[in-house]
Amino acid sequence: MVQRDSHIIDVTPSPMKSSDYFYVPAVLRGLGTTLRHCLGNVGRDGKNKKNIWVVQYPEEKRDDRSVIEGGQERSTFRGVHRLNRDEQGRERCVACFMCSTACPANCITIVAEPAPWDDREKHPLSFEIDELRCIFCGMCEEACPCDAIELTPRYEVVGTSREEMIFNKDKLLEIYDITIEDKPM
Repeated sequence: MVQRDSHIIDVTPSPMKSSDYFYVPAVLRGLGTTLRHCLGNVGRDGKNKKNIWVVQYPEEKRDDRSVIEGGQERSTFRGVHRLNRDEQGRERCVACFMCSTACPANCITIVAEPAPWDDREKHPLSFEIDELRCIFCGMCEEACPCDAIELTPRYEVVGTSREEMIFNKDKLLEIYDITIEDKPM
């Protein structure tokens, strides 16, 4: 098989110029870029809100949390977690550990036990998410095979201690009850 040269891309770095051996020109170029961006934002008024997301919280809430991509509106916001319930009111989680395995921050802890129901082998005895460690990436939601865990559009999560920000199974199910009408992002 003959390979054409048009499919080959040369990625060999170009040789360094004599000015690249000095530190100061590179720093000055970086400072120039920073200054250009800084001065580009000076003088913007309220009419040109292209990239400005200033909201007077808690009086105002940021409701526009979506982007238009390819002509379609797509949400990019991920808020507090919730543990979904099935039709019988039980937690949907089957304790498969897929969410805790996929979590890059290792903030999900699950302890499984045999399920008392016939439709599944096990269910979580305890299910905890450390909201302070979570990076809200959505990997847990994507990894869950039974749509048991979701990220809600709520972002009003406060606590006065670290223990309050570790959400257990009861707290996650309570959030589901509160946000049952909210469409997950």
